[in-house]
Amino acid sequence: MSDMTYHNNFLKEVEERVEGGDWVKMCMQCGVCSGSCPLGPAWAHPPQEIFMMIRAGKREEVLSSDSMWMCTSCYQCIVRCPRKLPITHIMHGLAHLAYREGLSPKNQPTQQFSKLFWDNLVKTGRVNEMKLSLGMYFKDGFSQGIKNAMAMKDVGMGMMKAKRLNPMEMVSGHGVKDKSGFQAMLKKAREIENSRKKFA
Repeated sequence: MSDMTYHNNFLKEVEERVEGGDWVKMCMQCGVCSGSCPLGPAWAHPPQEIFMMIRAGKREEVLSSDSMWMCTSCYQCIVRCPRKLPITHIMHGLAHLAYREGLSPKNQPTQQFSKLFWDNLVKTGRVNEMKLSLGMYFKDGFSQGIKNAMAMKDVGMGMMKAKRLNPMEMVSGHGVKDKSGFQAMLKKAREIENSRKKFA
């Protein structure tokens, strides 16, 4: 009986704390999502397996998996799912929950990029591509950063020609016009998030 309660608690937690989590119980285990995913073979646990693990109460195993971080948001799984489950949203929601709970895998490249992207975005309301690129290049130290930057120099030059990378924005910066409105929006989102954390 206590084992069944544990199973129900994790499913209930996902339903309450993960965007689209209330759809997990609708998965019929057909595997179309995995077959549709361009990175399907690279997943340790494809989506339908993650959903079954949630229903089986395997909280730590699910949240410590790197599978959710493999999602590239191509949405092929959603388009082809016979039940139209919001799989992409669930995967991102699980990744976010894992990160908040401190259970996400360490040194996972997608997670590192996500954190750099978010930290960059929240300051001004827009992503500064130059700062984001440099943050990724130098995340493993100075010498590795130089090697990474040199390996990507042709891409960087192409972005500069297309006016997508401007070194002067490192100094001047750029952002949304209504920064106070943007910060108010983030504050409200955090309040909503904190209210979800009160899961009993």
